[in-house]
Amino acid sequence: MNSIDSVTLEVADPEAAARFYTDAFGLDRSLVRVRGSEEPTSGFRGFTLSLVVSQPGNVDALHRAALDAGATSLKPAEKSLWGYGGVVRAPDGTIWQLATSSKKNTGPVTREVDEIVLLLGVEDVKATKQFYVERGLTVGKSFGGKYVEFATGPDTVKLSLYKRRALAKVAGVPADGTGSHRLTITSPLGPFTDPDGFVWEAAGQ
Repeated sequence: MNSIDSVTLEVADPEAAARFYTDAFGLDRSLVRVRGSEEPTSGFRGFTLSLVVSQPGNVDALHRAALDAGATSLKPAEKSLWGYGGVVRAPDGTIWQLATSSKKNTGPVTREVDEIVLLLGVEDVKATKQFYVERGLTVGKSFGGKYVEFATGPDTVKLSLYKRRALAKVAGVPADGTGSHRLTITSPLGPFTDPDGFVWEAAGQ
C-alpha cells in the first residue's frame, strides 16, 4: 500500500515552528517535519492538516494548547453535524483542523492524536483523484467531484482531496492565495508535482 511517509512544512523560522508543534500538539517529528524557506506565499496555501482525536475534550485540550503556544483561532471548537471540531492557524501560517466524530467524552481527556490527515484543496477533484490513482494510490472513500480519501497504512499521514474553495470555507479563510504552498510531501510515490502544484519527493531524499 503506497502512502505518505511524512509532510514537511516550509517555514521562516524552523526552530520556532518545531517548538510550537512539540508544545501545542506533541507531534511525531518523523511524520510532520519543518525546514527553512523564504519562498513567497500569500493568502490561503491550498491545504490544511487535520488532527483527528477520539473525543471532544481532546479537541479542546489541543485547541487550548495551540493558542497558548501562539496559534490564532480561525474557528472555535464547537459541535457540528459530523462531530466536534475547531480550526487554528499556527504561527508559521499552516492551518490545522482539530476534529472528532464523537459528540461526547468517553474517557480521560488527553492530547493524544489518532490520525493526521493532509487535505489538499484542488480545482478538479476527479482529475486529481485519477492522477493519484495512476501513481499507485488506492481510493478509500469517494464522493463524486467533492471529496476523495485515499487508503493509507498505519502510522502514516492520510491524504484527502477537497475542492479548494470548499476547503477554505471549512478552514474559515478566503480561498484566494498565491505563491508557494510551503509544503513538501514525502512518499515512495515521488518525486513529482501534482496538477495543483503540490510537490512530492521520494522517501530517503
